[in-house]
Amino acid sequence: MSSSKPAVAIIGAGVAGLAAAIRMACAGRDVTVIEGAPEPGGKLRERHQGAYRFDLGPSLFTWPELILELDELTRSSIPNSPSCPERFEFTKLDRSTHYFWEDGTQLIAWSQPEQFASECEKSFGVNPILVKSHLEHSSASFEATRRIFLEQSLHDWNHDIPGQWGAVVKFFHRLPWIGTLHRWNQKRLKHPKLAQLFDRYATYNGSDPHRAPAMLHVIPHLEHGQGTFFPNDGMIGITRHLYGLAEALGVKFMFNREAIEILHKGGEVQGVKVSDNQQQQFIIEANCVISNADVWPTYRRLLPNLKAPERILQQERSTSGVIFYWGIEGNHPTLHLHNILFSQDYQAEFESIRNEGHPGDDPTVYINISSKVKPSDAPSGGENWFVMVNVEAQPEAIEKMIPMIRNSVIQKINRTLNIDLEPLIQNESFLTPSDIQARTSSHQGALYGASSNSPFAAFLRHRNRSTQLKGLYFCGGSVHPGGGIPLCLLSAKITAELIEKHA
Repeated sequence: MSSSKPAVAIIGAGVAGLAAAIRMACAGRDVTVIEGAPEPGGKLRERHQGAYRFDLGPSLFTWPELILELDELTRSSIPNSPSCPERFEFTKLDRSTHYFWEDGTQLIAWSQPEQFASECEKSFGVNPILVKSHLEHSSASFEATRRIFLEQSLHDWNHDIPGQWGAVVKFFHRLPWIGTLHRWNQKRLKHPKLAQLFDRYATYNGSDPHRAPAMLHVIPHLEHGQGTFFPNDGMIGITRHLYGLAEALGVKFMFNREAIEILHKGGEVQGVKVSDNQQQQFIIEANCVISNADVWPTYRRLLPNLKAPERILQQERSTSGVIFYWGIEGNHPTLHLHNILFSQDYQAEFESIRNEGHPGDDPTVYINISSKVKPSDAPSGGENWFVMVNVEAQPEAIEKMIPMIRNSVIQKINRTLNIDLEPLIQNESFLTPSDIQARTSSHQGALYGASSNSPFAAFLRHRNRSTQLKGLYFCGGSVHPGGGIPLCLLSAKITAELIEKHA
């Protein structure tokens, strides 16, 4: 669809880049997306190993309304278009996670708050009213702050958002403005295992609960207030659907093309210099450029002559991860889609990651098994195990540790689930910080850009609109409001609104 509005070039076809492309096309702009990989998705892609299928990256799906909004926006822009994909389909789950400890303690985190609170009473002997109150406070905190901290730029205030300050003012005195997430959970829940369970929400943006701010207390609301979901086609279904919407809107995609420089003159963006597989260079002219790439390579490589925001670029990185993709023989009924095997000393584990780069001999292990809800992802009598541990974002150092980390993970699984895992592994591959950095340009392989290990981390995330170059914008996990699928989708929305306001 052609337009008199300035053309938009988007660097990166990750989730945020796809969402930004949809919004810009619906606003009547000519949009070109430049992607170095042969396919869209960024971190959200898939892998096949024999009869096993794996989603490579993000595995948790919450806040589906953000995708449904893009669905409706597209359909209103091109009504009755035969090229528009079918509506996005997903299933609401009755639980979020199965939790395990080595002493035999187990807990199913049911999505329904009352049922979850009752399960906590059964497993930990805690008063269910205490758990329900904690979840209600998380939900109230989320609703009080979402319009200010998640749904608009922190740097370009949008005074048109209804009720944005009223909700905060009413709940201001009850928000956890100071202290760490761990201290908040420990004080309110009064049980070490239950506090550990709620501490792990800091890892949703690659942070340490013993240093991250207590305001991350809002995150449990996504699972227990809004719910946990599963795309019917697997997580890759999110990528496919967004790509289908963008294509239906006439967005132009250039795959296997590397953006090598954002061109600008006189303080205004002019376009993007691009290289193909034969190292031939050409220019995509555009008065608006959105970088969905990590801000570190955006400045260091694509804007070499522009003054970089050094304070932001030098922030502590979020954690990275080592992920093992194992085709597993047999069915394991105690496990579900999302499973956490907790370490016995959570604080010691994070100190080991910080000081040694790896979680040590007793790691917390996350196991995702999509075949539990999508049986076609594994052959009959088998399961597809996506097994992840947190590590420091240090590509070269972690690469040498893979055999040691693999052994620690297997031993942890054996001890906690009382199985002998090694003979059950039918095939395997793995993903490291080096792979993440090479495939997605995430600096040092960090999964979420900068960490949130300080009270002011939210305010130190890069802004969505450049103050140096007119027409330069940013979206994705390394900028405001942060990493993870929901926040990346929100970053695209914020960026699109800023472009409509300023470009």
